[in-house]
Amino acid sequence: MFEKLKGKKVVVTGGAGFIGSNLVEALLAEGADVHVVDNFAGGKKPERLLDDAIYHEVDIREGDMLTPIFSGADTVFHLAALPRVQYSIQYPIETNDVNVNGTLRIVLAAKDAGVRRIVYSASSSAYGDQKTMPLHEELMPNPKSPYGMQKYVGEIKMKVASEVWGIETVSLRYFNVYGPKLDPEGSYALVIGKFLDQRKKGGAMTITGTGEQTRDFTHVRDVVRANMLAALSEKVGKGEVINIGAGNNASIKKIAELIGGPIEYVEARLEPKDTLADNKKARELLGWEPQVSLDDGIFELKQIFGV
Repeated sequence: MFEKLKGKKVVVTGGAGFIGSNLVEALLAEGADVHVVDNFAGGKKPERLLDDAIYHEVDIREGDMLTPIFSGADTVFHLAALPRVQYSIQYPIETNDVNVNGTLRIVLAAKDAGVRRIVYSASSSAYGDQKTMPLHEELMPNPKSPYGMQKYVGEIKMKVASEVWGIETVSLRYFNVYGPKLDPEGSYALVIGKFLDQRKKGGAMTITGTGEQTRDFTHVRDVVRANMLAALSEKVGKGEVINIGAGNNASIKKIAELIGGPIEYVEARLEPKDTLADNKKARELLGWEPQVSLDDGIFELKQIFGV
């Protein structure tokens, strides 16, 4: 399926992160010449660093350093970001600088280096709260956080890059991604990783609010496959925005039940109540559909964490 990636130079920004390192691993398996741009803000975790990739310790805001790295690359997968809704609320200036200004630097470096296509990691947080479910790409974005706004601005940059400079671009709106190599630590860890870490340490899983809020949990291997399909699809390249979500949602309480163990409820926080992806566009334009069920994905992680 991905034979055309063999021997091609590709760049993964944020390739030492959770999703990025899974993508790097898959690209290497297909024989691609993989270069990683990462400032290692999240640390140098051994399981995320792969011998056959070439790593460049560069901040994405350093545009002059990006262009020579991008030179000769067919595709740039732009995953680097300061993520998480709550973090962006506390640090709006810092996150804006990386997520908005850094993305512009990526676009300009790609233009100067003659890159064919950028695959941009967007976020379902751009939707915010909507009256319509499932969430489809024609809905007007309604971000409820600086992070959601910043990632939405990145989508606009991608479309403009295609229209003004002729760079092929496509934006993939991820829904809650989980799977191997996730980061369970810190105040802003994704809920599945946080729950697994709490159970591994023998503690209770802390649920914000009632736990009835739902998320469309999407396995990282499915997200990786979507990126690779987006790099090759002849049906995209003009700034299209495409949901990458499993098309099923589950409550936070349900996730805790799947993991198993005691639960503790804490104060609710500012966040959308529900997310659920309409993934019809991904099926049509990318030939993508989710393959990993939530039950199987959680079971795999429980084995990894020893829970």
